[in-house]
Amino acid sequence: MKEKRSNIIWFIADQMRGQAMGVNGDPNIFTPNLDNMSICGTNFPNAISGYPLCCPFRASMLTGKYANNHSVQIHEDRLDPSTTTITDVFNDNQYDTIYLGKWHLAGIKEEKGRSALKTVPVIDRGRFDTWIGYDNNNSQWDCWVHGHEDGKEIDHYRLPGYETDCLTDMAIERISKYKDSSNPFFMIVSVQPPHLPTLAPPEHRRYQAQQLELRPNIPSDTEQEARFQSSGYYAQIENVDANVGRIVDYLRENEMIEDTHIVFFSDHGDQMGSQGRFGKCVPYEESLRIPFIIGGGKPMAYDGRRCGNTPGLVNHVDIAPTSLGLCGVDIPDWMEGFDYSHRRTGVNLEKRVYEEPDSAYSQLIGDRESAYAWRCVVTRDGWKYACIRGGEWLLFNLNDDPYEQNNLAFNTAFHEKRSELNNLIRTWAQKINDDFEFPKV
Repeated sequence: MKEKRSNIIWFIADQMRGQAMGVNGDPNIFTPNLDNMSICGTNFPNAISGYPLCCPFRASMLTGKYANNHSVQIHEDRLDPSTTTITDVFNDNQYDTIYLGKWHLAGIKEEKGRSALKTVPVIDRGRFDTWIGYDNNNSQWDCWVHGHEDGKEIDHYRLPGYETDCLTDMAIERISKYKDSSNPFFMIVSVQPPHLPTLAPPEHRRYQAQQLELRPNIPSDTEQEARFQSSGYYAQIENVDANVGRIVDYLRENEMIEDTHIVFFSDHGDQMGSQGRFGKCVPYEESLRIPFIIGGGKPMAYDGRRCGNTPGLVNHVDIAPTSLGLCGVDIPDWMEGFDYSHRRTGVNLEKRVYEEPDSAYSQLIGDRESAYAWRCVVTRDGWKYACIRGGEWLLFNLNDDPYEQNNLAFNTAFHEKRSELNNLIRTWAQKINDDFEFPKV
């Protein structure tokens, strides 16, 4: 009898920076469930967003391709429905595929009316067996969903409570159908918090603005706004953590945890006042670093399973191949990312660790006329280099300067390092056919 393949759940937060977990060192936040998942599973504290903007990241996580190689290159672009994704691979391997929550890949423009109330056409729903969600919403207590399930179309309806709580309810309800099933499932739970506005259930709003320990790269003229927004941001993350815990508890109580991988991550971070900025779209640490944890499966280190922190530079294009690797599904050669599943499973560990990339590439494409477009490379030994079109921008030694307060890009003493990283970023661009105009060093 053929052994059943593992289930896999992606739990995706929106705009949650990688530093904002207890396990990753944030002194303000209480994330017991994510911390426990990191201990029993594998945490990647160096994970980055290869495109710190919602839509392009989400297209890359599904396709395993960099944004210059798919159709979603700027905000609110449409993912070409003919594009092959990880969903197709799981469908071909007899997985039931389920999507719940924020999609943001249908090309619906917010300025033409609230996109949450517009119907995502079936052709734009990524070929999931079940798809219940919305394109974009940004209103956590006024969240509307629609879609299809069991071959039937579902009209728009308003979730009865806070978005993350309700989507988790929906996820658990559907997981329950697999307690005695021989079919494996691939489920995505995609929630909008902790994205602005920083609304959270009152029971989680225990982070008083005046008591927060702010990052030292927040300038004084930004401090008041940073404190106010961060208090709600942390409350939202605590609610996300609680809902991840609900899923883990359900799987454990129903003896499904060892058959289910849970991959928790975000599409990008949020500056929250650091460098005097709010939001994303920049290659600073608060925007670029994302949480990435592989939990579930066999707990602790039994049977060679790997646990705890690992130095791998997981990127957006790595999520799909890593997920397929976790499930023992062959990875198609059109995926451009790297499979980090060995860091959790221990399979071929020594060989695969040797093959891991020693750097990661990030981009913000913009249009051809945009001076804001940039490219960035981060190395495993702690250097970051970013440039705009035809010009230098940032160079940081993160080992000595983790809060990026000393830009070395124009320091002549670091000409050799800048030249080395300029060559590295060009090598990345050539590898993925990115025709960006890099500065000459």
